[in-house]
Amino acid sequence: MTKPLALVTGGAQRLGKAFALTLARMGYDLLLQYHSAEEQAQKTKNEIESLGVNVHLVKAYLTHPDQIQKLFSDLDFIIHHSSFILLINSAAIMPVGNPRELELQDWDSALDLNLRAPFLLAQQAAKRMTAGGLIVNITDIGAQKAWSRFPSYTVSKAGLEALTKLLARALAPSIRVNAIAPGLVLPSDVVTQEQWNKLIEKLPLKRAATHDEITYTLQFLINNEYITGQTIVVDGGYSLV
Repeated sequence: MTKPLALVTGGAQRLGKAFALTLARMGYDLLLQYHSAEEQAQKTKNEIESLGVNVHLVKAYLTHPDQIQKLFSDLDFIIHHSSFILLINSAAIMPVGNPRELELQDWDSALDLNLRAPFLLAQQAAKRMTAGGLIVNITDIGAQKAWSRFPSYTVSKAGLEALTKLLARALAPSIRVNAIAPGLVLPSDVVTQEQWNKLIEKLPLKRAATHDEITYTLQFLINNEYITGQTIVVDGGYSLV
């Protein structure tokens, strides 16, 4: 029997790594995409291999469509030994900038990586999910907010939620498409500890999410095959404030 295969973008660190480790424990073989986090990618690979799972690393810059094509060329060699049924679009960038001053390159970089790349990845994945499959887009509670400090990021994640619905309808019934919208999990490099603490204090649940609380949602979407076109919010009540 062939083993299920999952492709996780941004799989070297942060939530991408958490998703990859969860899938490894569920028995998936893995293809992990990373861009510049070479050392972290290798450490993640070692952790996954210690669980007895096959894992392949592919370095690719997803803002370049030709590198997405190469990524799937690499995946085609693996499919002979596995059944490709799961794509996790986790890679993202979060430029900072007031809408009055945001540089064009910061607008384009966020839209290209956070929105265009998941679309192109889904196109390629759908061609290879011959026995059906699942695509999970990682969005953000910010998609439902007006984060003026992160305009390109917010717009890209809102677009990704719209894309989730569109793809779910277009790729049904054999391929399901859903999204997970985390709230506060890990502080980014552009948020100070003081700012992070203030955000936590605003939450009804008064704490950040654990990795497990986000990855449980992925397991739920894998196991419940009657859900498609939905964004599951896991935000500790952030959407209420």
